Amino acid sequence: MKKSVKLKITLWITGLVALLTVVLVSMALFISNYVATETIMERMESVVRGNIKHIQATDTTPVIDEEFLYYQNGISTLVYSRNGSLLAGQLPVNFKTAADFENGIIRTVESGDNKFIVLDMWLPYNLETGFWIRGISDVPDMDYLARYLLMVSAITLPVFTLLAALGSWLIIRKSFRPLDRINATAKAINEAKDLSGRINLTEGDDEFSHLADNFDDMLSRLESSFEAEKQFTADASHELRTPVAVIKSACEYGRKYDETAEEHAETLAVIGRQADKMSALINQLLSMTRMEQGTEKFTFEQLNLSETVKDFCAEADWEKYNIKVFCDEKVAVKADKALLQRLLYNLVENAVKYGREDGEISVSVTEKDNSAVLTVKDEGEGIPAEHIEKIWNRFYQADPSRNNDSSGAGLGLSIVQQIARLHGGFMTVESTVGKGSAFSLHLPLIRE
Repeated sequence: MKKSVKLKITLWITGLVALLTVVLVSMALFISNYVATETIMERMESVVRGNIKHIQATDTTPVIDEEFLYYQNGISTLVYSRNGSLLAGQLPVNFKTAADFENGIIRTVESGDNKFIVLDMWLPYNLETGFWIRGISDVPDMDYLARYLLMVSAITLPVFTLLAALGSWLIIRKSFRPLDRINATAKAINEAKDLSGRINLTEGDDEFSHLADNFDDMLSRLESSFEAEKQFTADASHELRTPVAVIKSACEYGRKYDETAEEHAETLAVIGRQADKMSALINQLLSMTRMEQGTEKFTFEQLNLSETVKDFCAEADWEKYNIKVFCDEKVAVKADKALLQRLLYNLVENAVKYGREDGEISVSVTEKDNSAVLTVKDEGEGIPAEHIEKIWNRFYQADPSRNNDSSGAGLGLSIVQQIARLHGGFMTVESTVGKGSAFSLHLPLIRE
């Protein structure tokens, strides 16, 4: 059976608490034993040295005053002759070994099943005569302490382990609530197949909050890509239907009725024009999709908008049209040059298509209200007011009867609008029926 992450973490924490408890009990036993031994040794040295002050060595028998303490704080003090005969004091009951004398060394001496701490100190009278002062104390009974600690541990360890497990589970469950919310949202999106759902986990600044924000950003990009794909599929299937039908009809007509080379050439010309229209349409749709998804790379740099417009109009094949260019001396913007040229081409192409044959087309660059304004104006028939808001929609044409060329799919102004947004700008249009239209691009102006 698979365990959840919360259960795994709880088990790890519980096991760690149990292990730490065992380690702490072991350390407590060791430290207690060490401290008790060190304490008794320090006490013994203090007692023995204190008793030395109350004894006076002679050549035969030591003189012991009344303040000499034979037993104090569990420590017995004895006086021995040089050859090891007991002169004063009483041995502990269980001390039944004849331990050698070692001057100034505290050591542990075993006597049967018992252990004692022993300290010997030599009290000289002259170079040949003196007495031994010996301190003897029982080694602290740590077995009792160990049994007591183990008994307490046997009672408290299960309780601590249970509390650790319960506390860990509650803390982890509360901490993992954002993750449960992320999981529930992902499951709901998957079941409903709706990418518009969001987690919206705004509270907190922890890892789960960052994960939720990244998840929402990913969903936004996925939704945008999915919608762009749907839009592309719908547009392509709708707009390619007509040229495909024309090509199919031309092929069938050619097989049945074309008899001469001229008739074959005319049929091929029809097919070629429709193929060119399909190719242009697909390229425009792909370009719009890439711009919407942000997959197409652009180079934004500081440009002189006036020079860019002048150079492009001079190089374009528009000599047969009456195009006038009016630009301020220097209008600086931050933009992608290729995109600006494409926007200008679409606007001029639109003006040519819907303007009067003998009318004038003006292209101007000015500064207005701290913005750079690129305007393309024609003297055509204008756009009715009810169509103004719709002209930016894909495939919308205010006057479809005027669209006779192969590239007129109704995407030009949609691409213009999209390019303006990519640059942080916007498009406006002023139009009067019977007098013409003026399309203006407004971009943030860069001051030197």
